[in-house]
Amino acid sequence: MVELIPHGVYLLDGRTVAEKANVTPDEARENTIAYQILRAHDVDGSKGKKLRIRFDAMVSHDITYVGIIQTARASGLEKFPLPYAMTNCHNSLCAVGGTINEDDHVFGLSAAKKYGGIYVPANQAVIHQYAREALTACGNMILGSDSHTRYGSLGNMGVGEGGGELVKQLLKNTWDINAPEVVLVWLEGKPRHGIGPHDVAISLVKAVFESGFVKNKVLEFAGPGVKELPIDFRNGIDVMTTETTCLSSIWITDEEVKNYFEMHGRPEAFKELKPGDVAYYDSMIRIDLSTQESMIALPYHPSNAVSIHELQANPEKILKAIEEDTIKRFGEKVHPDLLSKIRGGKVYADQGIIAGCSGGTYDNLSEAATILKGKSIGNDYFTMSAYPQSTPVYLATTRNHIAEELLEAGVVIKPAFCGPCFGAGDVPSNNGLSIRHTTRNFPNREGSKPGQGQISMVALMDARSIAATAANGGVITAATDIEYEDTHKPYSFDGHIYEKRIYNGYGKADLNVELRYGPNIKDWPKMYPMEENMLVELAAVIHDPVTTTDELIPSGETSSYRSNPLKLSEFALSRRVPEYVGRSKRIQADDLARREGKVTPEMAAALKAVGASAKNTSFGSCVFANKPGDGSAREQAASCQKVLGGDANICYEYATKRYRSNCINWGIVPFTIGPDTPFEYEVGDYVFVPGIRKAILEGLEEIDACVITKAGAVKPIHLYFQNLTAVERQILSDGCLMNYYKNRK
Repeated sequence: MVELIPHGVYLLDGRTVAEKANVTPDEARENTIAYQILRAHDVDGSKGKKLRIRFDAMVSHDITYVGIIQTARASGLEKFPLPYAMTNCHNSLCAVGGTINEDDHVFGLSAAKKYGGIYVPANQAVIHQYAREALTACGNMILGSDSHTRYGSLGNMGVGEGGGELVKQLLKNTWDINAPEVVLVWLEGKPRHGIGPHDVAISLVKAVFESGFVKNKVLEFAGPGVKELPIDFRNGIDVMTTETTCLSSIWITDEEVKNYFEMHGRPEAFKELKPGDVAYYDSMIRIDLSTQESMIALPYHPSNAVSIHELQANPEKILKAIEEDTIKRFGEKVHPDLLSKIRGGKVYADQGIIAGCSGGTYDNLSEAATILKGKSIGNDYFTMSAYPQSTPVYLATTRNHIAEELLEAGVVIKPAFCGPCFGAGDVPSNNGLSIRHTTRNFPNREGSKPGQGQISMVALMDARSIAATAANGGVITAATDIEYEDTHKPYSFDGHIYEKRIYNGYGKADLNVELRYGPNIKDWPKMYPMEENMLVELAAVIHDPVTTTDELIPSGETSSYRSNPLKLSEFALSRRVPEYVGRSKRIQADDLARREGKVTPEMAAALKAVGASAKNTSFGSCVFANKPGDGSAREQAASCQKVLGGDANICYEYATKRYRSNCINWGIVPFTIGPDTPFEYEVGDYVFVPGIRKAILEGLEEIDACVITKAGAVKPIHLYFQNLTAVERQILSDGCLMNYYKNRK
């Protein structure tokens, strides 16, 4: 169904794939849709190997926009220079923390009025659906502080990054990247009845994630299969490309896309996008849509996937492996019991969720309602919720009897909210198995707390199969196994609700407006510039194959503290290395004492072992992980380390560019070590990096350092810090992005 072609190919006239052509790869790569768009947004216009991009619009939600605006204000923000939409789809629940969630929303509205932004009130739309409806345009680029910023199916390249990169755009600076490779995703055939976008997306992620086949590359979708997919189907695949670790995505555009923009009252946003006569792609993925099976992505990653038929054919072996993986990850505090989900030889689910930017589409809800019409989800333990992704979608489901049919079947319908995607809504019971058409099923994304003995698990499935499961008494069921016919009316967008509720202040900045602060909204603490030498103590050592952003800074209940850097930092690594915060605070206190001339005996011994002085050697904490940063773009994964005195990360590779960029923007040096270098050091060992400031400012990319073990041994280690731009080097030496801008006012 998914075939990977690891070598370069040419696409001729948008129709024929060939291995040779009469132009060079570098020349023909310029004819890809991706390069047509990237070059148009490169402020240098040099067609070189480095790109400096300015975006057409930006989006943030209420977990990230307060910190972004606070950082930008501290860096000299005057007004928003481009359309910037702030949605309120993450901190929409106000049951935790008193007034602080709504205080963030009021702050956001006041910022939109002051600086000229767009404010989308709570429950009006999830971030990416609003961007699709109101901000996308063919040939444009949108930057978002959420990893699932993907609008390629509408001809608009989307990029998810940490808040620091949005701050740069607000200050009229650029997003700097190496010119990326482009991967052709060639779609053929037509999906069978019952197959949905999540089935295709899960298969794609399964095929490419582990090998890193598309990491930091652009996926370009083309082929005869594109025309077989409705817009909601395309959007559902496209938003999940984030889970492949690609940089961005783009699709050819056609009449379907034209009709989309016309329906949304923006016909001028459409233009035809297609590759040039001869376009070169660095590799290729061929997907035969006609052979797609109904899929299930098992805990704890969207790539851990099998077909639903495979699961039901061999449930004990598959679920036993997940139980063993769970204990390996979380230890004996948790007691997973997935085998109890097997009854009569079949696997049962406890909960079904259709939600968010991937799940809550009109087409998904329409087909789910059709499958459930006249049936019942039952009055036993199985529960089900559906979240239309925007008020226009919700309105259409009510007008066309979709909401009515879901409600009659026992499904609870809730307003637009991203909570089920990150653990702030519909948290399952302990040992619950939730099947979800949402974006991720990472550990604890559903809201459980293994440190307190809680464990529940999420499997990703398409909305059609979730509905089929609900109609079948909770037995996990492929939608291809049932007969149904969707006779609901096609979607029709009605934007009157937006006109009545959304504040659109772009181009209307009023600097006389006072920002409205709640007691939880705090400024960033002081951060120090880099010193001549660096001494870091290992505060966490993680040898898991991949460490997700959610493990670095948990989602869910921490969301209420996103506007308070000190309080939020208390949650850093809390679900993976609970001791990290206490260790980092102690290290930070020791550094503050050093700055006052008081050096602890342990620090003094380490410095003596390498012949260094405390006067020109900083002291901070360090995290080692094999491959950190998979998942969310949330900059707090790095900023919390910095707030606690973190100075460096060491790893073999960074899972995503966005996490590495977050580290840089918060003054955390992103060290790597060679792939064959064993890292046998422990928490409490020191790493000393002599002359690091000079090395970074002079453009070096590697340095000899040493490890001082707790036993006093000194061992060499070679560290790399490659592919840093001149600006990024200055940011690191200044201590963080805010310091960089302050120093240049």
